[in-house]
Amino acid sequence: MSEVNIPEKVSLIVFSGDMDKVMGAFIIANGASAFDMEVTMFFTFWGLKCIQKGNLTGKSFFGRMLGMMNRGGADRIGPSKFNFGGMGRWMFKKMMNAQNVTPLPKLIEQAQQQGVRLIACEMSMNVMEIAKEDLIDGVGIGGVGSYLAEASESKIQLFI
Repeated sequence: MSEVNIPEKVSLIVFSGDMDKVMGAFIIANGASAFDMEVTMFFTFWGLKCIQKGNLTGKSFFGRMLGMMNRGGADRIGPSKFNFGGMGRWMFKKMMNAQNVTPLPKLIEQAQQQGVRLIACEMSMNVMEIAKEDLIDGVGIGGVGSYLAEASESKIQLFI
């Protein structure tokens, strides 16, 4: 039996928009990249929040409502637990800073510098009325086929 040679690749689906989960995804991505693995991160639904610039989005009534309530930006997203109406985000940032934990915006920047591919889900963008211009620079756009093409060649696939 011949052994299949699978490339050293990692594919991550980032579905969550929670600070702690998104940070975990970028820590894994940066770690894998540091081990010379090719990394693709596919952001869908709430995961899009962390790769948005933070401006208001949406054109329709519902799209604008969602844009106001779900305003993106790496510095705006809160933790999955103990958010306390935004106070938790501030508290966790203070605690992480005290422990010299790299902040999320820096993790994103490091990932991009290391060549981690960031792909926004086109369908989710359409549903949530998020335009390409609403995303940070360097983010590509693709569909489920883009993710499946990457994942089918990856040794590691994670859903966060």
